Amino acid sequence: MRVNMTTKEVVTGEAPEKYAGLAGRALTSNFVNDEVKPTCHPLGKNNKLIFAPGLLSGTSASQSGRLSVGAKSPLTGTIKESNTGGTFSQKMAKMGIKALVIEGMPEEDKFYVLKIDMNGVTIEDAPAEILGGCGNYEALKVLSAKYGAKVGIALAGPAGEYRLPTANISFKDPEGNIRSAGRGGLGAVLGSKKVKALVIDDTGAPGVTLAKPEEFRAAAKAFAKALTTHPVTGQALPAYGTDVLVNILNEAGGLPAKNFTAGRIGWNDKISGETMNATITERGGDGKVSHGCHAGCIIRCSQWYPDKDGKYVTSGFEYETVWALGADACIQDLDDIAYIDRAMDDVGVDAIDVSVAVATAMEGGLLPWGDGKATLEAIKQIAIPTPLGRIIGGGTAIVGKVCGLFRTPVVKDQAIPAYDPRAIKGIGLTYATTPMGADHTSGYCIATNILKVGGYVDPLKKEGQVELSRNLQIATAAVDSTGMCLFIAFAILDIPEGFNALVDMINARYGLSLTADDVTALGKSILKAERAFNAAAGFTNAHDRLPEFFEYEPCPPHNAVWDFTPEEIDEVFNF
Repeated sequence: MRVNMTTKEVVTGEAPEKYAGLAGRALTSNFVNDEVKPTCHPLGKNNKLIFAPGLLSGTSASQSGRLSVGAKSPLTGTIKESNTGGTFSQKMAKMGIKALVIEGMPEEDKFYVLKIDMNGVTIEDAPAEILGGCGNYEALKVLSAKYGAKVGIALAGPAGEYRLPTANISFKDPEGNIRSAGRGGLGAVLGSKKVKALVIDDTGAPGVTLAKPEEFRAAAKAFAKALTTHPVTGQALPAYGTDVLVNILNEAGGLPAKNFTAGRIGWNDKISGETMNATITERGGDGKVSHGCHAGCIIRCSQWYPDKDGKYVTSGFEYETVWALGADACIQDLDDIAYIDRAMDDVGVDAIDVSVAVATAMEGGLLPWGDGKATLEAIKQIAIPTPLGRIIGGGTAIVGKVCGLFRTPVVKDQAIPAYDPRAIKGIGLTYATTPMGADHTSGYCIATNILKVGGYVDPLKKEGQVELSRNLQIATAAVDSTGMCLFIAFAILDIPEGFNALVDMINARYGLSLTADDVTALGKSILKAERAFNAAAGFTNAHDRLPEFFEYEPCPPHNAVWDFTPEEIDEVFNF
């Protein structure tokens, strides 16, 4: 489905033959490489935004509810695939929609809602009450009341309306809370198209057909068993969420603290996953220790975090946000961090980039170190937006420039996430080389460097890191094409039956006979398409580098530095 916002025309037709075997990230990245002018301004008329469910979306397979969104990023200037939970992906797949493309931009200064159902796409005026700074939580209520409680919703928050480079696209989850296609500023692209929201109603959808139903069910059962028996996906994540990593990374000396000046903090117990679990359990009320971001999730690494009265504050309260605010910005009150997390969801910004921007702003003197109340007010100002709101909403790279800093933790202008590359060298190679800008999920070397999943490579040594980052980036690109949650990687890296079951499910869904080698080939082809786009946009190997201060500032407690040569870094994509 193609929606032209200049002409207001909608064209629905069969997907091009060359995209027949592609879905999720494979489809979004190949499409962007094929159709988006690499040198275009990301907020101009020549950028295109594409939504694509994965190969297994809409099936009964566990963890298969993820959606890929692709465009040229306003934050990085590179190609971007951003990934989200919620209900949107499964509804698209059940309706037989392989991809939805938004192109062009209106001449008139007004916002629209795209309503997608079995009759096609209609373009409607956006309700006035959800515009001009209205928060996402209120906008979801208004749209759900108008279009029905069970519709899927994708939304540009106030940050997207103002086209700020950290703006995300917010998605309604099964309980009406917020999940995000967070990184790269794709909410600003949606805002530039003057689309406030997409509403999808799958009433009357035919559902997904399986070429070999019995084989699919058997494979799905084996796959689910691998997830529930692995200690990370079956025990740690359901009990403590992703925030289980605070104590683990702190012990490893790789938890970036006070704007990446150290790798360990002394107040880790105040913000850890164990403390979050205990707090939710003690407060009761609306709190839930374990919760899924989409139907069919059995890992359930999310949660509902309540206030002291047991009232719901935020969900999807992730390690990345807790780390960036709690360790990097030195805010030691978990409740303060929860309210800031909710505010970021409400204004619609990437919680990683904006939280790291907060720590950078503290170093630059715009905010006081460790001040949760001042940070909350600054985030709320993004919805107005005040100059401070615009600066913080501009992201870490903008804050560094405004404050005249050289210690700005970004790659390709995207904030570095929650693992110090000096102490965990594999993830540093991923940050440097992924086509997406600094992104831990592109090749999650923490699995093998720290958690010893899929083997072990010493995080403080250079040996084996190039191969580790390369192999994980290839595998991740393929997984992002299946519609699967990335956390399945823990189980499929350690349990061969789990990986085989994943391939078997794809084969049974489509009547194919793919092998493990085909999965690897798919991952490689995606990365090559993404790198081709970036090269045409003007990016070279010189952009695949970490900030210089990592090379000469040791990271306590190990006092490690970033010591890879340019030639060694360039070996990651030598395949």
